[in-house]
Parts: sequence; C-alpha cells; structure tokens
Amino acid sequence: MPDVTVIHCRRLRPDQDGDIPLPRYMTPHAAGMDICAAVKEPVTIMPGEIILVPSGFAISLPPGFEAQIRPRSGLAVKHGITLINAPGTIDADYRGEVKIALVNLGKTAFTIQRGDRIAQMVIHTVCQAKFELVDSLEDSERNSGGFGHTGV
Repeated sequence: MPDVTVIHCRRLRPDQDGDIPLPRYMTPHAAGMDICAAVKEPVTIMPGEIILVPSGFAISLPPGFEAQIRPRSGLAVKHGITLINAPGTIDADYRGEVKIALVNLGKTAFTIQRGDRIAQMVIHTVCQAKFELVDSLEDSERNSGGFGHTGV
C-alpha cells in the first residue's frame, strides 16, 4: 500500500456544518476526493452565472503540496456546471475556507442542494523553480511549433 499523506482539516462552523461530509474518496482507486456544498439553503445558478460555494472546511497542506480543485465530470457533462478557474489551486500556506467557484455553462438553471457533491480535490506534490535568463535555448524536435503543428 502506498504512503498516505496526512492533511489537517478543520470544520469552520461545526455547529452549522457538522452534517456536511468532509472531502472523501468515493471509490478505492479514486484520484480526487469529493467536496460537498455547505450552503444554508438551495442555491440556483442561472445560465452564464458564476457563484462561490462554501465547503465549511479549511485545510493545512504540508510544504511541497498543493490541492487542485477540479470539476466533477457528471455535473459538467449532464448540466454544464464546471469551475470557472479549473483547476483551482490551494497553496500550502492558505488557511481560509475552501470555496468552489462554479459557473453554469448549460442552457438551463441548476440548483445546488445542501450536501451536494460539487467538485473534487486532488492532492499533488509541487516544486518551486527559479528562472535563469540565457541568450539562447537548446533546440528540440518541436522547437517553436505549437497549436496543432502535429496535425488533428
């Protein structure tokens, strides 16, 4: 079994949001943990509208890690509900509430209920890099070819 990274998590409003599940993997080999909506009442997202949905929790990631917030494929395909900034990044030094920036790209209104699974969170390792200014770059097979240069 692979090593498990421990992520400290805190409920921000335990008296109000104790019924909202914390992020969790829904299958044994899932890459992402589902995040649930901690809305007080149902919230309707109109076509083209962007909303920020609370999750009710905050996390403390170890240095060298990030949490990526990604859309749930079922919501995206069936209803056009996705993230406006996919993937969103939670840095290791952020301690505020995890909030989900949803957008309705569908043709009809969509209502989020309390406890609905609205996004997924994937934990990744990261490294920080520094840039070094040089006069030229080494050649590669691709060089400056891009945006479809290898065909459809």
